[in-house]
Amino acid sequence: MTATEPLGLILIGFAGMVASAINAIAGGGSLISFPLLVALGVPTIQANATNSSALWPGSLSSAFGFRDQLAACGQSLWRLMPPTVLGALLGSLILLSTPARVFDLAVPVLIAFATLLLAFQPRIKRWAIAGERTIQPAWGAFLQFLVALYGGYFGAGMGILMLAYLGLMLRGNLHEQNAVKAWLGVAINFFATAFFAWNGLILWPVAAAMAVGSVVGGYAAARISLKADPERLRRGIVVIGAVMVVWFTYRTLGVASSG
Repeated sequence: MTATEPLGLILIGFAGMVASAINAIAGGGSLISFPLLVALGVPTIQANATNSSALWPGSLSSAFGFRDQLAACGQSLWRLMPPTVLGALLGSLILLSTPARVFDLAVPVLIAFATLLLAFQPRIKRWAIAGERTIQPAWGAFLQFLVALYGGYFGAGMGILMLAYLGLMLRGNLHEQNAVKAWLGVAINFFATAFFAWNGLILWPVAAAMAVGSVVGGYAAARISLKADPERLRRGIVVIGAVMVVWFTYRTLGVASSG
């Protein structure tokens, strides 16, 4: 079975729905969709480009689902857009210019750090508030540039990275932080998609099948998550992050041993 056969396209559409739902809640949906594309015979670079292009409509759907949560954090969103666009385009360029092996070694470490930061977010935020400490806007813009750089390059886990620092930068609750994260994710995937399309890396029939599923999954998960307990939601995101650390470590070790 290949990615362009009917059954393959059905599986890809379902994977897009699940991945987009995960992205709406925490990030890391590419752990579902990207490996499936590779397993169905799509070359790694093309699979990455196709995955990004297919999931951004789901990101938009998810962001629209969070539209009523932006009132408290809307100004921060616009301040973070310029570094987001710049980072996404530069990350996409790096993907085409350098081998993925070096960056693969860093991915488990980055996601582990972000997951730990999110796990201890309540303690860190209490400490920051008690001492009147917080991440300043300039540092927030720099961190968002780094996240967008990673998102343009691959992107799995970028939602957790964003939530980790947004929790120290914004005073809003987790749902409001999720709204900012969702719209920033839209920008990252959109500009990465434009770059990949310009360079002819997207497998369009596969991207279309995944995009249909991603729109359904992203919007549904965004609306459902608004009814969830923020503390339980945070704990669930930590679990997803831990699973991603295990997966990427296994994948990195497998690549290293085969090389």
